[in-house]
Amino acid sequence: MPENMDPKQIERDKEYQKMGLSDEEYDRIKSITKRYPNYTETGIFSVMWSEHCSYKTSKPLLKKFPTKAPQVLVGPGEGAGVVDIGDNQAVVFKMESHNSPSKINPFEGAATGVGGILRDVFSMGARPIAAMNSLRFGPLSSDRTKYLFEEVVKGIAYYGNNVGVPTVGGEIQFDDCYEESPLVNAMVVGLLNHEDIQKGIAAGVGNTVIYAGAPTGRDGIHGATHSSVDEQSDDASPAAGNPHLEKRLIEACLEVIHHDALVGMQDMGAAGLTSSGSEMASKAGTGMVLNLDLVPQAEENMSAYEMMLSETQERMLLVVEKGREREIIDLFTKHDIDAVAVGEVIEEKVFRIEHQNKVWADIPVDALDKDAPIYHMPSKEASYYKAFQEVEQTVPVIKDYGATLKELLQRPTIASKEWVYKQFDSKARGNTVVGPGAGSAVVEIEGHNKAIAISTDCNSRYIYLDPEVGGKIAVAEALRNIVVAGAKPVGITDGLNYGNPTNEEVFWQMEKSIDGISEACRELDVPVISGNVSMYNQSHGEPIFPTPIIGVVGLFESLDHITPNSFQNEGDVVYVVGEADHSFGGSEIQHHVDGKYEGKAPHIDLTIEKDRQAKLLQAIKAGVVASAEDIAEGGLAVALAENVIRAEGIGVNITLTGDATVELFSETQSRFLLTVREANVAQFEQSGLDAKRIGVVTKEEKVVINSKEGKRILEEEVEPLRKLWKESIEQLLKSN
Repeated sequence: MPENMDPKQIERDKEYQKMGLSDEEYDRIKSITKRYPNYTETGIFSVMWSEHCSYKTSKPLLKKFPTKAPQVLVGPGEGAGVVDIGDNQAVVFKMESHNSPSKINPFEGAATGVGGILRDVFSMGARPIAAMNSLRFGPLSSDRTKYLFEEVVKGIAYYGNNVGVPTVGGEIQFDDCYEESPLVNAMVVGLLNHEDIQKGIAAGVGNTVIYAGAPTGRDGIHGATHSSVDEQSDDASPAAGNPHLEKRLIEACLEVIHHDALVGMQDMGAAGLTSSGSEMASKAGTGMVLNLDLVPQAEENMSAYEMMLSETQERMLLVVEKGREREIIDLFTKHDIDAVAVGEVIEEKVFRIEHQNKVWADIPVDALDKDAPIYHMPSKEASYYKAFQEVEQTVPVIKDYGATLKELLQRPTIASKEWVYKQFDSKARGNTVVGPGAGSAVVEIEGHNKAIAISTDCNSRYIYLDPEVGGKIAVAEALRNIVVAGAKPVGITDGLNYGNPTNEEVFWQMEKSIDGISEACRELDVPVISGNVSMYNQSHGEPIFPTPIIGVVGLFESLDHITPNSFQNEGDVVYVVGEADHSFGGSEIQHHVDGKYEGKAPHIDLTIEKDRQAKLLQAIKAGVVASAEDIAEGGLAVALAENVIRAEGIGVNITLTGDATVELFSETQSRFLLTVREANVAQFEQSGLDAKRIGVVTKEEKVVINSKEGKRILEEEVEPLRKLWKESIEQLLKSN
């Protein structure tokens, strides 16, 4: 058995390298332990020092994020962030990636991704009220991509629907760079009262450590390590999830948080017992001893190494006051959850693992958590960047505007994702006001005249072209989704997905995009309260586009402010906020016409962005905006089409004042498409918004676009457009 391997042989045969540790890191471990670490200790160090658990290369960059604001009650560092929303209530939210597991087993990888982020939220004491996702896949022309796509969606639906938390929205993009490396990022939002905030700490020497949930099996061992290296082996299949057990676990934990015997609680996520135990002790300035003979086991003859590195799902670790264990265990038993005392908080700051009358690990606890290695990686400007900056900004040649619009509406990134979200239960719990298909989901806060908006967004093409500018746009776009719905953004969580950080150009992409995100957060006054980093995402030996996904939560001060993103009434006046320019780099039309992304990313002025968002939100609150949507992928033409497609029995007629291709298909930033009732036009036009009247909503179900000379350049019936847009993804999945 490898657990009994002579520690000197571990060094001699470089067994530690198979676990993901470098020679330097192994030498550092020997220096810390002042001896040769045994096999179990080496495994524990390897998972805790993996990129997935320690953020050893990204931590210096993450410090750039603004994390403080008056509304932030708990920022980065806990299971999830917490933001005040008034009335002694707070929202708890975080985003987490499950990319590597989903690449290997897309159904279980996606399902357990949902389960894991749910536990991050309810371990903080919050009831999960909404789930979101942000997904990336290769082209749907590939059988492998179709399989990954279908199975990921099934996995998300299976877990979310059975656990009883509504999946209320998300976003999906498709690009070649994700063909071998899909991205599966899940976000969950929970609700709690301020006094119920719970932290994962192992405080109080002599207090008892309790294990609750599923018995430990041999599943997911070294999952954290496999998510932190270039090559993932096929034996790294993720653990299976049990949403029915998780549903009971949620209820049990939410009852336990009200019990005064509870000291701390944390879910067993990546690295399982190892991460939860060592992190809880390190945060509290204590130590912990675990007796693995007491740990419930799903399989026979499990070793200490296997139990400590298992990533069996639906498990929690708790610290409770000594002598009151039975009170907590009885609460779990009431919900048909197994719970048992497995250890003790000790004064000596070590993580000690006992099994069958033998000590299998005795490690200084801070060495596993707060004192884990941190690397300041070298970065080098991407080789393509200067050439892209020098590419002349040209306007694509469009011969048939109607045909081009139809083709864009069928592109998977733009097309309706109804095939996906009709598999989700978006109405569970009964508080979903706006579900999947909108820029922001809206969930009502029961018993109050308020709601929250939730959105995820990131255009990775822009970030590839220019990481810093693209990072700014990712934040601005996500906030726009919240503002057009009528809510004020209160906080951000992120899912930072990149290639191999030891590649100097990849690290440069990460460094510059985080600079852009940080600047946008400061300028637009929104804090980063939680997040996740996923690296080593490669496809065909090349890094994915840098994809830092931004998840945002916003607050509606009144349900009256909830604003639709489809045209509402015949006769409403159509406005565009902001002038279009030659922003075609990284655009849908560029790829459609040229088959590639190149040139400069669209320019963004954060001062203009902030001003327009503030004035638009003010106009919405004043009740003068009938509908609102930001202009994003595909430009104004796609925004116009989607606004009538999502409505019923109406059309639109507009007249352009500039170059038709630029006005219709440019992806110029900080632009919005609005409608205003005729009676509110005078008040709206005093809002200070840079808004131009371009047309009217009609009762004729057509999209009609006229040139500045009065020539009709596009006239399309709404129903055929709707059919193309709604059925595109399903048709692509059926095609050979």
